Amino acid sequence: MERIIFYILALIIIAFAIASVSSRKMLRSVIYLLFVLCSIAGIYFLIDYNFLAAIQLTIYAGGIIVLIIFSVLLVHHIEMRLEIAKPSKQFITGLVCLIGLGLFLFTLYSHEFQVVENTATTNITDIGTKLLSYEAGGFILPFEVISVLLLAAMIGAIVIAKGNKLSEKNNPAK
Repeated sequence: MERIIFYILALIIIAFAIASVSSRKMLRSVIYLLFVLCSIAGIYFLIDYNFLAAIQLTIYAGGIIVLIIFSVLLVHHIEMRLEIAKPSKQFITGLVCLIGLGLFLFTLYSHEFQVVENTATTNITDIGTKLLSYEAGGFILPFEVISVLLLAAMIGAIVIAKGNKLSEKNNPAK
C-alpha cells in the first residue's frame, strides 16, 4: 500500500513541478509549487518523518508560498504573465536537466542502499529541547537560518513581483 501511495505522490510532484515551471501566470505557478511542496510533505509522512513533514508544511508550504502570493498580490496584478524563454535557453535548460537526471540515475543505481528500521521514538519535549539548545546536537542555528531564509524569500518575491517597476525607477531616462 505504501508503494502505491509513494507512486501517486511522486506523479503529483512531477506533474505539478512541470506545471509550475511551464505556466506563464505567476500566481498559478506559485499555487502549483504549493502542491509540489505539500506532496513532498506527504512523502515525509509516508516514511514516518513527522517532524520534518510538519516543518515542510509550515516553513515552505505555509510560510514561503504565502509570502510569495501576498507579495505578488500586493505589488502586481493577479494575472501577471511571465516571459517565455528563448528556444536556445529552453534547449540548454532541457539538456542540463537531462544531464542532471542521468547523473541522478547513475548515482542511484551504482550504490547499494540498505533499509534501516526506525525504532527510536521522540516526543514533543525532546524536539523542543533540541530545537532551542545551544549545546552539541542543538538546532538553534538552523532555527535562526530559517528566519533568514524567510526574509530572503520575502525580498526575492518582492523583487520578482516588482519586476520592471524597479528598473524604471532606477533609470528615469526611459
